[in-house]
Amino acid sequence: MQYITLNNGVKMPTLGYGTFQIPPQETQKCVETALELGYPLIDTAQSYFNEAQVGAALKTALKGGIKRENLFITTKLWVSYVSEEGAYKAFEDSLKKLGLDYLDLYLIHQPYNDIYGAWRAMSKLYKEGRIRAIGVSNFYPNVLVDFALYNEIKPAINQIETHPFFQREYEQKIHSKYGVATNSWASFAEGRNHLFENAVLKQIAQKHNKNVAQVVLRWLVERGIVVIPKSVRKERMQENINIFDFKLDNADKKAISTLDTGKSLFFDHRDVERVEWFYDLIKERNL
Repeated sequence: MQYITLNNGVKMPTLGYGTFQIPPQETQKCVETALELGYPLIDTAQSYFNEAQVGAALKTALKGGIKRENLFITTKLWVSYVSEEGAYKAFEDSLKKLGLDYLDLYLIHQPYNDIYGAWRAMSKLYKEGRIRAIGVSNFYPNVLVDFALYNEIKPAINQIETHPFFQREYEQKIHSKYGVATNSWASFAEGRNHLFENAVLKQIAQKHNKNVAQVVLRWLVERGIVVIPKSVRKERMQENINIFDFKLDNADKKAISTLDTGKSLFFDHRDVERVEWFYDLIKERNL
């Protein structure tokens, strides 16, 4: 396993297991399998509704001999709790569901609501040693820079959509300028644009005797980006973690660079309609 060093000196694995869209009834088994295969990083969120099941898997792993200090657990604060008071409540709830004494990384999930109030709470929890690192998710450069400039503690990481069709070179450059690491979500674009059948990626995969998913993950890791691929199939989990025995050459990277469209395949968090959509979602689901 390879690691990156966050801006506060904490070492974070470059590859982990993501739990987004895994049904709660399947989550415990999937996370247990991931841990058995050697995934040190597990990524979940308050809004995934599977923190308790992740916690059950962690309990099994810790009883089985895996040391807590060898694990890196990330969860995220949902929009409806993004305030100073709400962040404290949500943090305690997440920690209880996960069955942990501390978190390795706690993120503001979306750039909405009272992000500064939430950050004050998270900063206090960080200073108390209850969180090893704090960061954000889905922050575009303008918001991230404002956040970094006007807070005592800068975000350690920004988790954003990053894949061959939306490569985020500019965003990563801004992150680096402010000492913020980049974490990819939707590394495989959730299969959109027929990613797994893409001719460029398939050719590179053949060249290295790997599959397209492994090529994409390797490309991201070589850029210094943390990846958290999700799969419910053990064989795919094994393939996804098996990316440290080959390297891409300049020709490979140049070919992949031609796939960038510069646009999200999902949505832009700066869109007014998207801001309103999140607000309506919170009211509808009472999250």
